Amino acid sequence: MSQAAVIDGKAFAAGLRARVGVAAAAFEAKAGRKAGLAVVLVGDDPASQVYVRNKGKQTVEAGMASFEHKLPADTAQADLIALVERLNADPAVDGILVQLPLPKHLDEQAVVERISPNKDVDGLTPTSTGRLALGLPGLVPCTPLGCLMLLKDRLGDLSGKDAVVIGRSILVGKPMAQLLLAESCTVTIAHSRTQNLADVVRRADIVVAAVGRPEMVKADWIKPGATVIDVGINRVPAAEEGKTRLIGDVDYAGASTVAGAITPVPGGVGPMTIAVLLRNTLVAAHRIAGVALEDQAL
Repeated sequence: MSQAAVIDGKAFAAGLRARVGVAAAAFEAKAGRKAGLAVVLVGDDPASQVYVRNKGKQTVEAGMASFEHKLPADTAQADLIALVERLNADPAVDGILVQLPLPKHLDEQAVVERISPNKDVDGLTPTSTGRLALGLPGLVPCTPLGCLMLLKDRLGDLSGKDAVVIGRSILVGKPMAQLLLAESCTVTIAHSRTQNLADVVRRADIVVAAVGRPEMVKADWIKPGATVIDVGINRVPAAEEGKTRLIGDVDYAGASTVAGAITPVPGGVGPMTIAVLLRNTLVAAHRIAGVALEDQAL
């Protein structure tokens, strides 16, 4: 029984961060300032705190300026929007990321909509979403763009491939489908209401699982030789009492015996998200400053 090739997102992300670092130094030399990323964290969600800490660390390591704004959980909507507006106007800031989820009393969509599309490095504003749908240049959500980078690195030209995206979130599923369409794939978005889901997935050359259900996608759902991108990060109990482990939305052990290539969890898609965030910040900085980005591969 053959074993699928492992798509090493950790290694690819390291290479991308290194290229961003080179380009960030070139930008600083031309623009006379560092590219800057501002991250806003409201409340004390432990997972969000870890993400924000990692983002800040990697931003600095890439030679860019990191601005962290930590607000209490009871921050008022008006105060959060006022901060976003200040960051929109700040010439040192090229990218703005409001860490989601926000506390329940805050209107996430209203906050996101106030981010300048020029600084929307998460690609979530209506303008960014519309530009993606229209095939116009813009800032694209980090995780799906990272998935696309891994797919193109593995497969080269994606034109004509049959792709199934499981999940329809605005963070991953919908933008992933748009990116695959732009690569001339035939795209199906599957979700919880899809009938005969296993049969739908089984015809795909490319499967992107982003549904948030541990090991939902079984080995017999996978077309032999297909490329599987597992976006899921699910924390489940480990064999050792009191410990947890991370697994994806795909039964990795089973699918690895059928697929041609597959991303592991952890070490697959996860590392790509922050690397692409740094890339998006640098792209935004070049556009804002009117400086040409020399490394077109970014």
